[in-house]
Amino acid sequence: MAAQLLLAENHAVVLHARNERRAEELGKVVPEAEACVIGDLSSIEEMRSIARQVNDLGKFDAVIHNAGVGYREPEKVTTKDGLPHVFAINTLAPYVLTALIQKPKRLVYLSSGLHHSAGTGMDDLLWEKRVWRGMEAYAESKFHDVLIAFAVARLWKDVLSNALEPGWVATKMGGSGAPDDLDQAHRTQAWLAVGSDVKTSGEYYYHMKLRAPNPESRDVEKQNLLLEKCRVLSGVTIAQPG
Repeated sequence: MAAQLLLAENHAVVLHARNERRAEELGKVVPEAEACVIGDLSSIEEMRSIARQVNDLGKFDAVIHNAGVGYREPEKVTTKDGLPHVFAINTLAPYVLTALIQKPKRLVYLSSGLHHSAGTGMDDLLWEKRVWRGMEAYAESKFHDVLIAFAVARLWKDVLSNALEPGWVATKMGGSGAPDDLDQAHRTQAWLAVGSDVKTSGEYYYHMKLRAPNPESRDVEKQNLLLEKCRVLSGVTIAQPG
């Protein structure tokens, strides 16, 4: 829906799909897209491949990090890199892509209202010490997305980096009974990516209005600790100022 809105406003759009079959399906839904990069964000190797594909297409004005998996995993699913599936896709992938894709003018990260009640500790990111709880793992990953958005805003003064919650909407992830307005969910993404009146960086939005994030997301020490743990896990370093 975000892609369709941006295309309707005459912007050039590149999509992402996790495999060739999904790319083919996307091509039927959004045939006007310039291209579609392909790769499974549960794999660090494929995260790197996606970044290379994006960079091969040239410099982007904006990148929206909205890929994610939900909270319905009843047990810990581990990727081939030995990471929890939810953490790899929701936390590590946006970190790696941010670090490896040529700096755009704007970055947009999707969080969730659940990040407000997330655990904010950094000592068990991979759920090695705790009994798995899918909802908590998801909420933590969405808190991490806000940390990354705010850390990038602080480090890269020439980039507008913001986070948002789309609301609990009736998607495959959200379920048919979700109460929020699906027609509003994508509009903030597109607005933060291209809106001429967007001047902020390091802020959190809901339905195109400022909303207070989890206050712990402003903790610079926590931001830096997450970046460092992602660096160690991925072998990818995010550029520092200077």
